Amino acid sequence: MKKTVSIGLSMALLASASIPAFASDFDHDSKSEKHKQIESIEFSSMKAPSTIESMVKTYTDATVKITYKDGSVKETPLDYKQLFLSKDKIVKNKGEMIPAGTPIDAKGNPIVDKSIPDKPSYFVSDAPDSNSFITIAGKSYIISHYEYDSIDNAGKSISGLPASMTLTQVDQNKETGELTVNNSKKIDFSNVNGLWTPCNGTTTEWNTHLGSEEYEPDARSFEDPSSSSYKAVTNFANYYFGDKSKANPYFYGWIPEISVNAHGEPSVVKHYSTGRFSHELMQVLPDNQTAIFGDDGGNTMIFMYVVDKKKDFSAGTLYAAKFKQTSTENGGAGNLEWIKLGHSTDKEVKSIIDKGTKFSDIFDTATQPTAGYTAIKTSANKNVEYLKVKPGMEKAAAFLESRRYGAILGATAEFNKMEGIAVNKKDKKAYVAMSYQSGSMQKQEGSVQDDIQLPVINSGVTYQIDLGRGQKDKSGRYIESGFVPTSMKGLIVGEDLKTPDAYGNTAAPDKVANPDNLTFSNDLNTLFIGEDSSMHTNNFVWAYNVKTKKLSRILSVTVGAEATGLRAVDDANDFRYILSNYQHPGEDLEGKQITAVDKAKLEEAMKQGIGIQETGGVGYISGLPSGDIKSKYNRFDK
Repeated sequence: MKKTVSIGLSMALLASASIPAFASDFDHDSKSEKHKQIESIEFSSMKAPSTIESMVKTYTDATVKITYKDGSVKETPLDYKQLFLSKDKIVKNKGEMIPAGTPIDAKGNPIVDKSIPDKPSYFVSDAPDSNSFITIAGKSYIISHYEYDSIDNAGKSISGLPASMTLTQVDQNKETGELTVNNSKKIDFSNVNGLWTPCNGTTTEWNTHLGSEEYEPDARSFEDPSSSSYKAVTNFANYYFGDKSKANPYFYGWIPEISVNAHGEPSVVKHYSTGRFSHELMQVLPDNQTAIFGDDGGNTMIFMYVVDKKKDFSAGTLYAAKFKQTSTENGGAGNLEWIKLGHSTDKEVKSIIDKGTKFSDIFDTATQPTAGYTAIKTSANKNVEYLKVKPGMEKAAAFLESRRYGAILGATAEFNKMEGIAVNKKDKKAYVAMSYQSGSMQKQEGSVQDDIQLPVINSGVTYQIDLGRGQKDKSGRYIESGFVPTSMKGLIVGEDLKTPDAYGNTAAPDKVANPDNLTFSNDLNTLFIGEDSSMHTNNFVWAYNVKTKKLSRILSVTVGAEATGLRAVDDANDFRYILSNYQHPGEDLEGKQITAVDKAKLEEAMKQGIGIQETGGVGYISGLPSGDIKSKYNRFDK
C-alpha cells in the first residue's frame, strides 16, 4: 500500500520455541538429517543496514537455528532471492514480451504512456504487492499484484490507471528448492470491468487467490464532473475501455477471486456480495465459511462475511463491527459487537450495478442536521454527511455503500490505516495491522461518533483478535460461525522518536514501525510482519514468535521501499518459503534527515542502481527448515 504520510541496535537471538514436530529435510545435502524430528527453531535478528551499499539493496543477514529432538543443532543463514523486477520482460502477451508490471486494457493490449509524445512506452508499475503460491496439476504458480504506477514518464502523478496481476509459472529445483521463472502471463479482468488498485491478498485452502480493490472511488463525488473521483474513474474507463462513457465507480471496490485450471489458464470473478469498501484483503478463517477484512484508510470499519456454503463466497451475510473500548494500555483494547448489514448474492448485487444505480438513487442527503437523517463520518468524505436511505434501497446501501450504511446502523467507522490480516489456526486468533494509530482513532471532540479514544502511536500497532463461537449480533440473532471476532488488543506496539536519529528514522529502529503486510506460519508459531513506513528509512520484514513473544528482523528492503507481497508458504513440495516483494524504491528519500551517511551519495547510488520509483521486485526468503509436516493441529474446533 502506498505510504500516506511523510536502527542500529542488534536484536538478541529469538528464544527457542516449541513447535509441532515434523519430518525435516533441512539440509538436502545431508541425508542423515532427513526425517529427524524438530524440537524447536529460533530466528536470529540481522542488524539494520548502516552503509550506503547495504541501504540500497534488499537482503538478509539473519539465520535460523534448528534444534532436533536428538539434541543436535544446526544454524543456517536465510537468503533473499529475487525472481524478477516489475520492469523485466518476462510476460508473453500477444506474441511479444512485455514487462511484468505493464497493465493491459480490455482487449489485452499493453497500456501506453504517452506523457512524452515523441517517446511513447508501456506503463510499468513500480508497486508489486500480494503473492499467492499455488500448485495445479503438478505445476507451481505465483500470482502477483501490481498495485499502481506512481508517476508517468513526464514525472507527473497518474490518476485512474488500470492495475494488473500476473500469473507466473515457476520451476522448483528438487534438491535445493530454488525457484526460477518458467513463463508469465497477464490475467484478463475484462469480464469484470478491469482491476482497480489491487493491494494485499490471501490464498485459500481450495487453491485460489483472493485479491483486493483498495480505495474504492467515491460514488457520491463521482456525480460531480469537477471531482477527483470523476476524473479518476473516467480516466480508468478511457485507458481500459477506450470509452469514457463506461465509467462507473460501482464497478470497483470488490474482492476478485482468481482460479487456475489444469491447463494453467486463469479465470476471474468478483465477489460483490462481500461488500464494497477499501479492500486491503479478505482473510478466510479456518472454517472456510467466515472471512474478515482489512479496510484501509482513515475513518474505516471492520467487516465480517459469513457464507451460505463453505468455500463459496458468492452468497452470504455481511456484518460490520461496533468497537467497545476497554483499555488504552499497550495500544488499546476493546470488545466487538456485530451489526448485520444484510444478506445477498454476487448475482443480486451485480444486477443492482448493471441497472446503472447511482449514489443519489440510494440516499437522500441533507447539508445540516435534519430530522430523519443520520450524521456519519467515514473515509469516503472528509466532512460529516447527513444521509437517509431511500425506501427499498437497503440492499443497495448495504453492499454498494457498505461503510456508509454500517455507520448509519451504528458500526464504528474510526479505524485508521487498517492493513494486513493473518490467522493463527491452532490458537483461534487473528492479527490485524493498524499502520498509524492516530487521527480518527484519537479522541475526537464534537465528533458524530467517538467509540475509539486511544493515544497517538504514529508508528502503529499490530492487534490480536480473539475468535469465538456462540456469538449473537446486535439484534440478538446467532451468527452462524465458530470463528467470530469477539475482542481485540494491542500485541506489538511501535515506538515514536521525538527527533530523527542519524539515519533519518523517526520510529525506534529495533521495533516494528507502521505494520502492513502480515502472514502467519502455523508450523513455526510465527507471525511475519512487513513494514510500510516513512518512519524507518529502510523498511523491514520481522518474525514474531507468538509463544515466546520474541521479535527478530529478518529482511531489509532497499531504501525508501515498502515490504510487500508477504506470504508464508509452509509446504511447497517439501520446501518452505516466505514470499516477499518490495515496491516504490527510493520514495520520500529527499525529505529524510540523514547524517550517518552522505545523503547525496546515497541518492546517486539509488539512481545508478535500481533507480528511484522505476521498478519493484518480486522474490522470496529461503533457508527455512523444510520437510513433510506432521502436525497434530490438523483439525480445528469449528
